[in-house]
Amino acid sequence: MEQKKLDGIIDFLKIEYLGESTGHDWFHLDRVRNHAVRIAKGENLPHTYIIELAALLHDVPDEKFVKEEEGKKKLDHILSTLALTDKEMELVKSIIYSISYKGGHEAQLTSPEAKVVRDADRLDAIGAIGIARTFAYGGKKRRSLYNPEFQVRNEMTLEEYRNGDSSSIHHFHEKLLKLKDLMCTETGRALAEERHAFMLQFLEQFTKEWNGH
Repeated sequence: MEQKKLDGIIDFLKIEYLGESTGHDWFHLDRVRNHAVRIAKGENLPHTYIIELAALLHDVPDEKFVKEEEGKKKLDHILSTLALTDKEMELVKSIIYSISYKGGHEAQLTSPEAKVVRDADRLDAIGAIGIARTFAYGGKKRRSLYNPEFQVRNEMTLEEYRNGDSSSIHHFHEKLLKLKDLMCTETGRALAEERHAFMLQFLEQFTKEWNGH
């Protein structure tokens, strides 16, 4: 029954997010789900239905793409079709509303399931996929690839993080390179190591080419 419910959600999300162009498309949701299952197993959390559900739906109310109230209503409507218990409903929503980075203004996580989904989402934000998604999102937001006149912003409000002057390369320093050390699980940290190293290699090569070498 749980798999049938997940299949229904997947069919909906494939249609809803397939053409999304910022790197938050259906394939991102599917990768986060797969990362979450892998991390859950590594952390000895064998029952993954709620984890998978939250991973698949985590971008539905994301304020980057939808107004806050509209996003909440959309998520509530989807969850209302799944015959969840009150406890399951509360857990799914607590995961979804607590995993966002928000310029470092992170919510406190209250469950192992939330730690798994946060790590899974962040794993997809780094490495080769993370690099590709960064430039896709930057292009959508009309940000430059790199502007050496900008400064790396170490402290910023959520509004500054969302809409302040920055470039895609600056985003690595403002967020992506911090994620490895912000992983919540041992499994997540281990999986992040190679991806983190690849980003450092990419930035080194980018700097060489930018400087004409």
